Amino acid sequence: MSYDLEQENKEISARYKDLISNTYRTLDEENNKLIRKAFDIALDAHKDQRRKSGEPYIYHPIAVAKIVAKEIGLGATSIACGLLHDVIEDSDYTFEDLKKIFGERIAVIVNGLTKISIMNHQNISVQSENYRKLLLTLSEDFRVILIKIADRLHNMRTLESMAPDKQKKIASETVYIYAPMAHRLGLYNIKSELEDLSLKYNNPDIFNEITQKLELAKESRERYIEEFKKEVSERLQDEGLNVTIKGRAKAISSIYRKMLKQGVSFEEVFDNYAIRIIYKSDAKNEKFLAWKIYSIVTDVYHSNPSRMRDWITQPRSTGYESLHLTVLGPDKKWIEVQIRSDRMDDIAEKGVAAHYKYKEGYKQSSDDRNFEKWVTEIRDVLEQQQNLTTSELLDNIKLNLYSKEVFVFTPKGEIKILPTNATALDFAFSVHSDLGMKCLGAKINGKLVPISYVLQNGDQVDILSSQNQKPKSDWLDFVITSKAKSKIKGYLNSEKNSLVDEGKEILQRKLRHAKINFNDEEINKLQKFFNLKTSQELFLKFQTNELDASSLRKYFESKNVFNNLLSRFRKSPTKNQHYIEPKEINLDMIVFGKDEEKLNYSYAKCCTVIPGDKIFGFITISEGIKVHSDNCPNAINLRAQYDYRVIPAKWVNEESFKNRIKIEIEGLDRMGMINDITTVISGAMGMDMKSMSIESNNGIFTGNINLEVKNRSQLDETFKKLKDIDGVSKVVRI
Repeated sequence: MSYDLEQENKEISARYKDLISNTYRTLDEENNKLIRKAFDIALDAHKDQRRKSGEPYIYHPIAVAKIVAKEIGLGATSIACGLLHDVIEDSDYTFEDLKKIFGERIAVIVNGLTKISIMNHQNISVQSENYRKLLLTLSEDFRVILIKIADRLHNMRTLESMAPDKQKKIASETVYIYAPMAHRLGLYNIKSELEDLSLKYNNPDIFNEITQKLELAKESRERYIEEFKKEVSERLQDEGLNVTIKGRAKAISSIYRKMLKQGVSFEEVFDNYAIRIIYKSDAKNEKFLAWKIYSIVTDVYHSNPSRMRDWITQPRSTGYESLHLTVLGPDKKWIEVQIRSDRMDDIAEKGVAAHYKYKEGYKQSSDDRNFEKWVTEIRDVLEQQQNLTTSELLDNIKLNLYSKEVFVFTPKGEIKILPTNATALDFAFSVHSDLGMKCLGAKINGKLVPISYVLQNGDQVDILSSQNQKPKSDWLDFVITSKAKSKIKGYLNSEKNSLVDEGKEILQRKLRHAKINFNDEEINKLQKFFNLKTSQELFLKFQTNELDASSLRKYFESKNVFNNLLSRFRKSPTKNQHYIEPKEINLDMIVFGKDEEKLNYSYAKCCTVIPGDKIFGFITISEGIKVHSDNCPNAINLRAQYDYRVIPAKWVNEESFKNRIKIEIEGLDRMGMINDITTVISGAMGMDMKSMSIESNNGIFTGNINLEVKNRSQLDETFKKLKDIDGVSKVVRI
């Protein structure tokens, strides 16, 4: 392929100038020189490299540096690191080279980014170590993870040139790991965009449908905002307030979650956009002005007190500050209004990176301290739980990522922020690990309660302890914070370490006798086969003789089947390669892999698959190939953690197969409604209706119908015709 190098060089120069013009802070001469030097090194390192799209590779680091500067708001050091983030991994430049050119700080950050850039390795143990490194960077230098999130955001924005299976793998990994991390760092806009882009590739039909409907509603939304401004702006100006009022559509992924959670259509999601009022203020009057604006808005529009959220008096642990209220707007529909100062808006847009810009003159100690406390807890979890699987490690960290919060008080009146559903024991561990270890009970508002008591907002908590108390295994049943879980597990593990070591020796001897290598990969496979959570459990079961030589024989038998399947899809196909279909099994429904091979399979129980659905195959350790729908609730986890075991799948002869599904239908009750429904299903569509139940209450009917469906197109057409029936308001597949 030929390239216009002169034109590309002009474009590179233009993109670099755009980066400099968009830097968040005014750069002095020294900072400009640093960024220019980083750009020159990156340009040299990537001079012969191109992206999958065919573009010069240098476009990518420039774009990452621009996200770092403009959307996250970091300074010259981070912008330079954004430009250099792939240099060690993709060129001859080494850590030592960068250290000599830029100094240790930049070299260490770039090296940290290099360590976590190996996600494409198709090996779960590598992914586990990789994720651990990703989290450890939080305790080393925030900038590493912030730049990594910028890197992932640009990769997601330019994912079109990748193969479809690669798109789904990267999209799943993004929503599984990077979106929660962006959320916890306060990067709400980036978190929403990562989730939206992940939905675009994981579920394109839903993404496109919601996008189109938002676009159609754009004009009416803009009219609504103008009417709101007209009503409120004059009152605000009369009070001498300097405000900006703007509207924004909610994230597509957020709307989709509400549709799923509430079981409603797009049209029934009433708060799919919000109005934001941003005001200018000095530090002294910031809180006062927020409540003044609140008073003016609620004078004009009736508010819903149950949906009021005050994140100014007590900011979230991420540092987020804003007043949220829901009012009955100009068209008598409920709309969310967010009130925040320009400083609060900056922090809401750019997260933790913006905190340090406002250190002087603003009271920021509480949210900075909360964030640093969270980072310390992550470090403790990682240090205490070295033997965790990827899933367990992620689950423990995620406990504190998306969770809502409860505010409680120590006996001295100090506020503590804990996740919703935290217990008195979680509180004890949050005060000090030793207090948690010796916790006997608690006094809540002066009343004696057990350590399993679930804390409520405003509780005053006084912990009772004893030197004779020791952690018990049942404590793990009710604590929810990662710190409490890690400390309890750490203690319990130390008690059984000698038994674990003994079991490990037994297993080593048995594997040696079977001529199987004893390594992490083999242990992970054994663990999954026997459905155990940790390697310690595996060793303990061999120590107690719950697992023995006969158990290992079953594993070896399944291992041979599993390896044969994996090798089939890992090796490159050749023209002379043929697969002989087993005669006794009818396999003309689904084919697998690039060569469209016919293989034995079964349907996964976690999702309902009907012919015509978008599907994929997953190679299990003991049950062969399981077929999942692309919309399966487990699809993202499978692609994120075990992508090397995911294989493409497609339908061959869908018309000759049937599948039973259940639909729910709702609408206005009237004479002839049931007849109209059965006429569509049995008459117009010729479908076999297995059962039907209808209930009517106050003129509204709801019904459940079991159908046998031939394929996706038949189901879609049936839904369309049912929705066209006069009085039917909802038709959904259960």
